[in-house]
Amino acid sequence: MENQEANWELITKLNRDLRDGARLLSRGEARYLVDLYYQVQDTRKRAASQGRTQDEAEEPHALVTWLFDQFHTLENDVKKALGAYAKSKAPGVWAQSIHGIGPVIAAGLLSHVDPQRAETAGAVWRFAGLDPTVTWGKGEKRPWNAKLKRLCWIIGDSFVKHRNSDKDVYGKVYEERKALEVERNESGQFADQAAHSLASKKISDADLKACLESGKLPAGRIDLRARRYAVKLFLSHYHHVIYEDFFEKKPPRPYIIEHGGHTHFVAPPNWPL
Repeated sequence: MENQEANWELITKLNRDLRDGARLLSRGEARYLVDLYYQVQDTRKRAASQGRTQDEAEEPHALVTWLFDQFHTLENDVKKALGAYAKSKAPGVWAQSIHGIGPVIAAGLLSHVDPQRAETAGAVWRFAGLDPTVTWGKGEKRPWNAKLKRLCWIIGDSFVKHRNSDKDVYGKVYEERKALEVERNESGQFADQAAHSLASKKISDADLKACLESGKLPAGRIDLRARRYAVKLFLSHYHHVIYEDFFEKKPPRPYIIEHGGHTHFVAPPNWPL
């Protein structure tokens, strides 16, 4: 009951003055709205699919159509609110300057990534479930944020979809990285990972098993590796932006550059604004 009252209070605040109210949202309220947006979007898509498959003469058709319209309206209202929230903060403005990143994703990043709790880009990767060294054992608490991880999957998917645009940045990174990953896979550089998969998983698919036994990873895993690389670069840039915006100084240099002998640093595009 308390949660319902809290949710109603939030929705009332947005209805009272959608744009001005959204700028004053707390990080927790913004997280709730991002979750609500994707829930409503999924429900709206199911309603639309059901409406298409129903016979026009069936009585529920009008109700399904009405529900679809209501969900579509609510989805747009929430998106406008999140857009106002994201535009009220410099990192949100920067995120939306990146082709493929819209107001919902920008607001989601703002609501999940706290610059005071993420000193390095690596901390953001771990929180988003993108650090391969972090494992989750049975009975243990999940060591990453599942909602942020899903958001990062959406970001990667968006980069792939927009990679042919002249405005794109990170989709091109995905393409270049995938070409490299394919080359490494063909030369057998992932044989140890293939062997680990065979030893740790019960694989019944004959084609997948044959691929791993040949010392290679399947095409799907190669694609995911390239997507993660592009998303992690974007998150590194996002961390740079939120850190500099909050602390008014540049973030610590990445460990690999400071201590590993690397000298190449890729600055965030479109920053400073």
